Amino acid sequence: MSKTIVENSSGLSKFVYADDMAVSMQSDKIVIGDPEVLIIGCHNSGDSTLHENVTAPADWYGNMYTFDGTTWAANPNFVDPRLEDEE
Repeated sequence: MSKTIVENSSGLSKFVYADDMAVSMQSDKIVIGDPEVLIIGCHNSGDSTLHENVTAPADWYGNMYTFDGTTWAANPNFVDPRLEDEE
């Protein structure tokens, strides 16, 4: 199982972490780890939602899927940046 941080306005799953990873949703940032290992400054508790005990798709990548709290759906507008680098 894992947890995902979803951007409220788009429904896009931005980050996925193992369920045992601490995630602190704060008003001005999101802190990952305890002790902290990462600060996400571009999202916060006001614009994102943390969903826990979820099973992310096996090929999950940031922005590749939306998640509404129950259902994962492929993002039809997703352009894989990993493939763009190969061109």
